[in-house]
Amino acid sequence: MPRIQWTNLPPALRDHLFERVRERRISVDDLYRLKLWRESDPEAPAGPWYKDFGSFKLCGVGPHPKTFLLSGQPATGELLD
Repeated sequence: MPRIQWTNLPPALRDHLFERVRERRISVDDLYRLKLWRESDPEAPAGPWYKDFGSFKLCGVGPHPKTFLLSGQPATGELLD
């Protein structure tokens, strides 16, 4: 199974992710939890997925992270551990 891709993202996608972090006011502590999870080199399902961090969700499709949601916003796809 492929891994989630964190480097060499298309510039528009990278900018979108940074903008969502700012808009959602994701804290430094939460970003640190995301960093630790990223370092585990998680596998990427073929279709839509999301990782619930409690205070926010990271959503993606295949190997690409696509957006951040607030904790109360619904996410679709496979819930990752």
